[in-house]
Amino acid sequence: MSESSLDDIKVIVFQLKDEEYGVEVEQVKSIERVQHITRVPSTPDFVEGVINLRGVVTPIIDLRKRFNIEGLDHSDTTRVIIVTVEKMDVGLVVDAANDVIDIPRSAVEPPPQVVGGLEAEYIRGVAKLEKRLLVLLNLDKVLNSEEMDEMKEIEGQV
Repeated sequence: MSESSLDDIKVIVFQLKDEEYGVEVEQVKSIERVQHITRVPSTPDFVEGVINLRGVVTPIIDLRKRFNIEGLDHSDTTRVIIVTVEKMDVGLVVDAANDVIDIPRSAVEPPPQVVGGLEAEYIRGVAKLEKRLLVLLNLDKVLNSEEMDEMKEIEGQV
């Protein structure tokens, strides 16, 4: 392993509307095609419901709704990224999962004060890569502790 690779962050790149986002590979368990999502009553609107993923009931979050981006019907490119937040698996619905890349830590800047409607607390940083601008998400903030407790309750109800 070269020295520079120790300073890289490996991220899964995904798309929401016209923007590219990234989450660290360490937090990602798998990337799945969309399957039947069972709705759960009395949940926040960004919670699509739950799926049975290899015998595990997994809550599914629509990131477009979470970030107040206009909705879009699922397509052939729609994916569910299964991530681990607070020791729990949660699925994130995204428009497309593009690739896995290494980002030099030096290319990551702190989030700007105002980021196109996306609440800055959700953002870990912004990576500038040649012609791409990649928003790196802070998954612990995308779902706060209170919401994670709700997810655990949903998991227990099903």
